Amino acid sequence: MSILINIESLLSGSVVEGTRMEFKEGWNPTPIMRSVGAFANDFENEGSGYIVIGVEEKNGKAIRPVKGFDSNKFEKVQKELISYCNLIQPSYAPRLSLEDIDDKQVLVIWSPAGTNRPYKVPDDVLAKKKIYNYRIRQFSSSIVPNREQELELIQLTAKIPFDDRVNSQVSVKELSIPLMREHLFFTKSKLHKESTNLSVTELAEKMNLSQGADEHLFPKNVGLLMFTKKPQKYFKGAQIDLVEFPNGLAGKEFNEKIFTGSIQQQLIDVLAYIRATVIKNKVIKYSDKAKSDTIINYPFSAIEEALSNAVYHKNYELQEPIEIRILPSAIEIISYNGIDPSLSQQDFDKGIVRARRYRNRRIGEFLKELGLTEGRGTGIPTIKKALIDNGSDNAIYDTDEPHRRHFITEIPIHSEFLKQTSAQASAQASVQDNKNNISNIDILEFCKHARTRQEIQDYVGTKHRGYFIKTILNPMIEKGLLLLLYPDKPNSPKQKYYCK
Repeated sequence: MSILINIESLLSGSVVEGTRMEFKEGWNPTPIMRSVGAFANDFENEGSGYIVIGVEEKNGKAIRPVKGFDSNKFEKVQKELISYCNLIQPSYAPRLSLEDIDDKQVLVIWSPAGTNRPYKVPDDVLAKKKIYNYRIRQFSSSIVPNREQELELIQLTAKIPFDDRVNSQVSVKELSIPLMREHLFFTKSKLHKESTNLSVTELAEKMNLSQGADEHLFPKNVGLLMFTKKPQKYFKGAQIDLVEFPNGLAGKEFNEKIFTGSIQQQLIDVLAYIRATVIKNKVIKYSDKAKSDTIINYPFSAIEEALSNAVYHKNYELQEPIEIRILPSAIEIISYNGIDPSLSQQDFDKGIVRARRYRNRRIGEFLKELGLTEGRGTGIPTIKKALIDNGSDNAIYDTDEPHRRHFITEIPIHSEFLKQTSAQASAQASVQDNKNNISNIDILEFCKHARTRQEIQDYVGTKHRGYFIKTILNPMIEKGLLLLLYPDKPNSPKQKYYCK
């Protein structure tokens, strides 16, 4: 069974971080099985782990050309691996693949994150008396967790990230073979050629997009999000809404464009749209020197990283789409339900952000394979560097503490592109304040009886949901003008709002 990415990309470290990869000169079952157990436990929801046999390493990097693995030993190693995997508690089975590189072959053990964690593995699978321990990854090593880590690992039992959960309400046949093969073609996986004559159920199993016995085989959520043409059929909020406000939020004019399809295609399409219609260049000439400078209103790499992170970390259990606002002075990217609780506003203000545990491990894997997002913890530094290199101001991040109902990344336009005078901006803000004051009075009267968010939005006459929530609904809640009918469940789909 072939892996989902090209072996060259795997060895380069450009797709899979070093924490999720190990190189071994030869078949050495004791340390290899410890790592298999650690990858299966996936303590930090990083995704699959890879052990490559037949490769020497130096400082965590593969030495090329590779040493190679004797393919004549493949069946023997495979049988031994199966017997050792049967020792893991509960049972766990990684996947094996012989891959060609440097005119030789290497053996890759692909260890997807397990769905029945935590797993225990013998410290020495060759010992007669076996001592079992949990194993987790710490940096590039597979270690026995300390007491605190062990308790945390046990608490992760059945806490499978949403994207890696089985969806028993949908048939695996809903998955699209063309979309799956398109991904394999792009990543140059050997499985692309092998998949020519496979059925949708066979290919889904090989790509780890399904789970269950043959008679009860169901797709995983990641498969429905990334390998169906209309994931909105299963997840209402799985789309990207882009709204352009040429005159700012106070202006009545706006243009809305909705991006649907598989979530990776949404990302590709919206980035292409922004590159073609939003990104602008400006040449600055100087009177005292011949050389001119070319600046960009928004560095594309900053927008690309921010949007990729929004798709990667979105809570797909909610019905709210990702929203992009193109404003005269900034681009705002809004993701509802906010960020991981382990992160604080202070982390973003300092520019040092590393999620304790990722929300969507499989989506992250696939996006990295497609080159649409970078390695762990690199998003904020990438955005910061791109803005500095362009001479732009720093991005602004809003974690909506303490409520955490949304997360906003605001990328400012380069100052040379600002056309509005401060007087115009002030006048526009004054108009907006007046409008909101009038709206507040009407809304309070309307909400003497509890109303849903949609009912209030329709009453105000605002079509754009994100604009309504940020500029009207949330401020009224924060000021105590509107109260939640179910304050203990602020994100409940049955939520209503009222005033006393």
